[in-house]
Amino acid sequence: MPSIFIVEDDRSIALLYQKFLKLHGFEVIDTATNGAEAVEKFAKFEKKPDLILMDHRMPIKNGMEASKEIIEMDESCHIIFASADKTIKHKALSLGITGFLEKPFSLEKLIEFLNKLFAKTHC
Repeated sequence: MPSIFIVEDDRSIALLYQKFLKLHGFEVIDTATNGAEAVEKFAKFEKKPDLILMDHRMPIKNGMEASKEIIEMDESCHIIFASADKTIKHKALSLGITGFLEKPFSLEKLIEFLNKLFAKTHC
């Protein structure tokens, strides 16, 4: 069962992701509501998640800044950006993130995207 860390400042969206991912066989190991909290929690994980689902626009530290710090800690980390701001897609991908989902997207599209990713990486 692939493990996922959700980073999303909108708690209702994070809860929706969490419930839907669990329903489809994924293990949600934790959530964070901003980039600073995400970096702090990631550093403390004994077992790193297979994937981070990362929002971009968040208070304190945005998803781009948090992703950069997390990738510096662990280059093998898979990060999927979820953002309505498609202008950041190229910059995010150049950081080394694994993929980009443009909001709004259906939960079915998220599951399809994750299943394809995990089939390729064998997580």
